[in-house]
Order: sequence, then structure tokens, then C-alpha cells
Amino acid sequence: MKLDGFGIFVNDLEAQIKFYRDILGFEIKETADDKNVFLEKDGTLFLMYGRDDFEKMTGVKFGYADGVNGHFDTYPT
Repeated sequence: MKLDGFGIFVNDLEAQIKFYRDILGFEIKETADDKNVFLEKDGTLFLMYGRDDFEKMTGVKFGYADGVNGHFDTYPT
């Protein structure tokens, strides 16, 4: 089985793009606008949305876990 792609909801889209592109070597495949971006690495597509932007787009308020848990955001330094 091959994973073709998945979405990631992030707090700081600009910081995440820099981290995935500059540190992890992802390629930007498409930027629809400043609210989401498609990145690709080794044939897997990552769709990254800013949390607030996704909630505005869908009209739904989501709850996110805090602290150490099974969900993640990366925080580049």
C-alpha cells in the first residue's frame, strides 16, 4: 500500500513551509493562495492548511489537543 498524500493543519503556515522546504527538502508543488500549500517529497503529497484559514473556509470550529499527545505541529527554531 502506498500513501499518496495527506493534510496537515498548522498554527503558523509560513514557518511550516520554511521548515518542510528548507530543512526537510520538500518541493512546493502548488500554492493556491496564502491559506494552503501543496508540498511533495518522495512521491507523497502534503497539503498544508493554516488552522484558522481552514476553519474560516469550512465554517466549522475545530478543537485541537494541547501539550504532548498524538497530534503534532513542528516548531522550527
